Amino acid sequence: MTWQGQRVLAVCPARGGSKGIKLKNLIEINGVSLVARVGHLCRQLPWLDRAVVSTDHPEVMAAAQSSGLDAPFTRPPEISGDRIGDADVLAHALRATEADDGMHYDIVVMLQPTSPLRRVEHVTQTMTAFSDGEWDAAWTLSMTDSKSHPYKQLVLGEDEALAFYDQAGAGVVARQQLEPVYHRNGIAYVMTRPCLLEGGKIWGARTRAVVVEGDFVSIDTMWDVDLVAYIMGRQGDPLDVDPQVPEAL
Repeated sequence: MTWQGQRVLAVCPARGGSKGIKLKNLIEINGVSLVARVGHLCRQLPWLDRAVVSTDHPEVMAAAQSSGLDAPFTRPPEISGDRIGDADVLAHALRATEADDGMHYDIVVMLQPTSPLRRVEHVTQTMTAFSDGEWDAAWTLSMTDSKSHPYKQLVLGEDEALAFYDQAGAGVVARQQLEPVYHRNGIAYVMTRPCLLEGGKIWGARTRAVVVEGDFVSIDTMWDVDLVAYIMGRQGDPLDVDPQVPEAL
């Protein structure tokens, strides 16, 4: 295994708590839970050295293990709340996994279960882009629809007085004036060990943008679940696709 001689650890962060949807990571689409979808995908990435779940909930852990994810630790309560950053969760997962297997991992890949429309090629594309240069990290992005551009966003002041979120928006009369902006789609985050452990972040001074084409939904509500099911109905379920599995590099 390994990627270009470096050991790679995939982490699926899947805590049990969720304010929007109870036990969100166990929600099923086409009969497969969100957390299990990550496990099934990881089994098609031969260059991964290990794939683990970081969770504080026994049912989530069981679902993850049944799909092929390892669960060598339980996420402690102090990093299981809704105001804990990804870096803290990933750093704990990295250290706990290394304590379990005695290995040293050079690269960490975060695969959030709330992005079930990801495909094998999206993750491999991100790793390839990350490796093409001295990058600290790589994030997948989607272009933001012009209707949701920051210059079109509004805020309410006292007595519901209307104002632009950014005053530059007052000068925009046509969408052709808008510079493209992008948002995180949650498909994949890749980072070096020093970026995570020494920098304490999932992004560094040199973070590569990987723009992925397509319709992607990051699940927060049941409406998002229904939307993903609709998209899969039109485009196919990624788990039903039999991709050409990329060989380890």
